[in-house]
Amino acid sequence: MIVLHGGPDFDQSYLLPDFDRFADAFRLIYYDQRGRGKSADHVKAEDVSLKSDVDDIDAVRRHFQIDAPVLLGHSWGAVLALEYALRYPTHVSHLVLMNPAPASARDLKVFREAYLRQLGSDMDRQREIVATAAYQSGDPEAVAARYRIHFEHALAKSSDYETLMARMKAAFISQGSQGIVKARAVEDRLMADTWDMDGYDLLPKLRTVTVPTLVVVGDHDLIPVDIAAHIAHAIPNARLITLANCGHFTYLECPGDVRTAIDNFFHRTGVRGRPRN
Repeated sequence: MIVLHGGPDFDQSYLLPDFDRFADAFRLIYYDQRGRGKSADHVKAEDVSLKSDVDDIDAVRRHFQIDAPVLLGHSWGAVLALEYALRYPTHVSHLVLMNPAPASARDLKVFREAYLRQLGSDMDRQREIVATAAYQSGDPEAVAARYRIHFEHALAKSSDYETLMARMKAAFISQGSQGIVKARAVEDRLMADTWDMDGYDLLPKLRTVTVPTLVVVGDHDLIPVDIAAHIAHAIPNARLITLANCGHFTYLECPGDVRTAIDNFFHRTGVRGRPRN
């Protein structure tokens, strides 16, 4: 199972250690996407594109000599997984799309409208932070403060929210200002190749994705559940699971329910996970 983190300006660290729970059933492969986290050294933001990100997945697949891995993408990582499946359909066995980000410009508009409603007056506080010199220069404290607001309504329980915020702040500190600014520039590049394009829409293309697909979403997700449903309905062999009392980080908030959903999904498709070597 190749795990694709979200952001896209984040790295894999926010997924850990929770995703390691699946190591008893899958050989898990994590990596920081190009220009982010530990994959940032000697990379220029202008050298990163949607194509390079998709090709990097295939490079990881070939490095580990896997014909057709499971691809699991969280949030933006789900969009990246779909882009890969469309370009390399024979090199994916299953897709697991966890709390997927919008796969069309129309759903992106729906998400942004819902996001503004959720934040309400907090949006002004977030804009104030983003406008500061500290945030613009990638100061980890300012970036952490901004994401505290950004994800304030993204999780169902305050304890899980604080756990996530602590992990993200630690990641920002480890990344440092230069790494944060580079990752932000990479995000701009990827947005230009996807969401910022006129008429961006993967949904009609997803009719050609025939591999078994599981779409997992929480009923408290900051991304409207309908957006995940549109992806699931577009893929012929997809199943949508909506978890109660879960937000945008279902693997952290509802680990037992996520594990059950994944185990049932692979049981239905006739595949059993193998213990990790």
